[in-house]
Amino acid sequence: MSRRYEAVYIFDSTLEDAAINEKLTHHHGLLNAADDMSVEHWGRRQLAYKIGPREQGYYVVARFQADPKNLPEFERALRLDDGVMRYLIALHEHELGAPQMSEEDLANARRREEEDEDED
Repeated sequence: MSRRYEAVYIFDSTLEDAAINEKLTHHHGLLNAADDMSVEHWGRRQLAYKIGPREQGYYVVARFQADPKNLPEFERALRLDDGVMRYLIALHEHELGAPQMSEEDLANARRREEEDEDED
């Protein structure tokens, strides 16, 4: 059973763009991910705090669907890669904002709001 994930990578900013793309291709190949993978290059940015001697990093955000069984090897490869300064992998269930509510939840919320207004 595959699930949707979002991964944020911070690469060493001294790497060439071609090297970063090569690393992404290699790491994403370990996932056996579906074709609907989206990759956004945010580029070189100032870090919130220094990581070793580095003050800048190259940010990449990827969204993909993969089998959870493939994640341990994927994370192992990221940890061993000297070009990856930091990474974070999270389940990607919804876009930004509150999770979607069912019709029943919406009706209950409206009823509670009406009851609160009547009490005032």
